[in-house]
Amino acid sequence: MTHLKISNIKIGDKVELVRQFSIEDVTQFSKLSGDINPVHLDEEYAKKTMFGQRIVHGALLTSMFSTIFANQLPGPGCIYLKSENKFLKPIYLEQQVLFQVEVENIIFDKKRVIFKTVAETNNQICIIGSAELYIPE
Repeated sequence: MTHLKISNIKIGDKVELVRQFSIEDVTQFSKLSGDINPVHLDEEYAKKTMFGQRIVHGALLTSMFSTIFANQLPGPGCIYLKSENKFLKPIYLEQQVLFQVEVENIIFDKKRVIFKTVAETNNQICIIGSAELYIPE
């Protein structure tokens, strides 16, 4: 696997990943994270909430940005320093989600790249945020 150098990254570079999350994914994430909120795990409970059905954990969803960073842009060896996310709409089980990261700024002297992060489903933005990564060379 080739390590991408910061000098090869350009403002506007963009990568997308499409994913959906099953009951098994949510259950496994709950076990690993310890987040047992019934809105993720209990259909009867979730039906009575403002969502009307089970939703995927926000932390599981935003971990897909880390997947993109580690494997595609900027690639192996990058260090995730900071992230900020705003959750606008819920994402439900088995719903197809488009995750996008786009380079917004590059701070060459500090070897840092600032990304815009977006997750959308049905052409609606569900999560919007930013991330800052360190790119060792």
